[in-house]
Amino acid sequence: MSEPEVSERRRGEPDRSAPERLWSPSQQRVRQAAITGYLSWLAAEKGLRFDGYEALWQWSVTQIEAFWQSIWEWGGVISHSPYRAVLERRVMPGARWFDGATLNYAEHMLARARAAEAATRPALVFRSERVPRLEWTWAQLAERTGALAATLRRLGIGRGDRVVAYLPNIPESVVALLATASVGAIWSSCSTDMGPVGVLDRFRQIEPKLLIAADGHRYGGKDFDRRAIIAQLADGLPQLGHLIVVPYLGDSSSARDVPLSDEARRRVALIGFEQAIAQPAPPQFDAVPFDHPLWVVYSSGTTGMPKPIVHGHGGVLIEMIKGMRLHLDVGADDRFFWFSSTNWIMWNLWVSTLIAGSTILQFDGNPGHPDLGTLWRFAAEERATFFGTSPAFIGLCIKNDVRPREQHDLSAVRTLGSTGSPLTAEQYRWTYRNVGEDLHLASISGGTDPGAAFVGACPVLPVYAGEMQCRCLGAAVAAFDDEGRPVFDEVGELVVTEPMPSMPLYFWGDRDGRRYHDSYFDTWPGVWRHGDWIRLIPRSESVTSVIYGRSDSTINRHGIRMGTSELYRVVDEFPEVLDSLVIDLEYLGRPSFLALFVVLRHAKSADVVDPQLKRRLIEAIRTRLSARHVPDDVFAIPEVPRTMSGKKLEVPVKKILLGQPVERAVNRDAMANPASIDWFVEFARRRG
Repeated sequence: MSEPEVSERRRGEPDRSAPERLWSPSQQRVRQAAITGYLSWLAAEKGLRFDGYEALWQWSVTQIEAFWQSIWEWGGVISHSPYRAVLERRVMPGARWFDGATLNYAEHMLARARAAEAATRPALVFRSERVPRLEWTWAQLAERTGALAATLRRLGIGRGDRVVAYLPNIPESVVALLATASVGAIWSSCSTDMGPVGVLDRFRQIEPKLLIAADGHRYGGKDFDRRAIIAQLADGLPQLGHLIVVPYLGDSSSARDVPLSDEARRRVALIGFEQAIAQPAPPQFDAVPFDHPLWVVYSSGTTGMPKPIVHGHGGVLIEMIKGMRLHLDVGADDRFFWFSSTNWIMWNLWVSTLIAGSTILQFDGNPGHPDLGTLWRFAAEERATFFGTSPAFIGLCIKNDVRPREQHDLSAVRTLGSTGSPLTAEQYRWTYRNVGEDLHLASISGGTDPGAAFVGACPVLPVYAGEMQCRCLGAAVAAFDDEGRPVFDEVGELVVTEPMPSMPLYFWGDRDGRRYHDSYFDTWPGVWRHGDWIRLIPRSESVTSVIYGRSDSTINRHGIRMGTSELYRVVDEFPEVLDSLVIDLEYLGRPSFLALFVVLRHAKSADVVDPQLKRRLIEAIRTRLSARHVPDDVFAIPEVPRTMSGKKLEVPVKKILLGQPVERAVNRDAMANPASIDWFVEFARRRG
């Protein structure tokens, strides 16, 4: 038995032999589900019939070429030239999908704008703490996208150029992504709640030519002016030639009021967003190869800079057809909401539900302001059919005894989506008690790295407390033990054994592919190791799963990952701090806990950090890096455990704090300072 199992049983996990079924789809829901239509299509067009979901999954991961070809055909991919082969070779990394095909992501997202009702049917509905309500039709969304794309072309932005955004979750961000994709440029974004250090760590790596930035945002009833940070970004991005400023807090003068340095003013041309979309133009789409880069997203390792992960037009597109339609059952009549920020790939995937012709519902601001009913009110008033959130938000609702269905009419909500961290059995039960009884609870897990869910939801399968419903179609997911053998009903490493079209094309700047290879394939050659602990549980209808958190030291706060090295760069600048260690603890059934341990130059007493220093450390991380990655507490330690080569022992310390015996967690003989680990053993014992 692996140690994660022991830890979970200590925490009172229910007996897996007696699953608690919380929901089963009605016959009507099964008949109307897109996956039912897909199965009928397979039977009629391909002569393929399957005895249940698990048989369909097995076909999808063994006959992967036939499966992805079927998604291409059933989903109606618009290709401007034919592909020569679905997949050249089954290799990871390096798989080449649909070689020869040319297409455009944005063309598919705006396909509904060509329909007769485009001038009247809503494509996007927006609310925020600053804007009561805004609605754009499909025609308006397409017109604004076309206008901005035309401006980009006039500025010389085209295929392969990088366009970066420093924007809150506002409609202009959607237009900017679609316009960037339309011209074949490459998109990357950060939210305005990030400080300049975290943003520059990301954007410097990809050398953007154009920055689209908002003058600020409103959060929790307070305005945050970001014009000074925009100026810092312009100074820190030497290849930048153009800056488009969105006047979200101010008026059209915001572009002129950005305090650029003299050097930046000579180099960077300032344009107001209103000016950039002033000349109406129909959208035009540059047909690019299937593997042409679409966006760069960031997922951090434990050392070095954030990894700039490149996803392609075709891979994202075909994964969205599969994931949004078959697994989340999103269609043209849906009003789709997922609370996110432009930092998180869930924002990219939220935009991508436009491919189903659905109306996307957008909210920017503090979900707890003025109270925790804010998002539920939004969903009720906008008649959301899909409500996407995170376990952290559900946990807050539980802690504060929020009962949404008693205060709000949530009868339109058919599906509640959740991702970002493990959703506990009690959170499942709370959802059915307090949101709706006839509700598809779609808990999914995948990530920024693959641009897809590995395990998740299916609208024709039952929901069991604490378990994700299935392994996703086309995702050859397995749990490996330490020897690389697949296991069931015990905790192992989440791996994927066959390539998927949405997997990264490469990491930006990783010329020889070594960093990409070492991030996923260095443990088992040719097998993607994701870095999660997972238990796969055979049920009568499918193989369900439970995720037990990260098996590495990446910080995952509210679904947004960040490398520990990013925090170290901020903390270690403090003269009072000699060394530091940060550990993200994800307990199943308990709130996650981000602990910062510091070695002080002048320690007053064991474990105690001066309150003033603690406040300064936390404020520096909040303002210079990210408010989402502020530690829950700061502790003084005698020294940081290190290997013989000087590397910080983050993963072993994390295992000890999660309950593993020290002899299983670390080899003291391989340590430069073996006695240092004793402090953490005692710390774990005291905290229980």
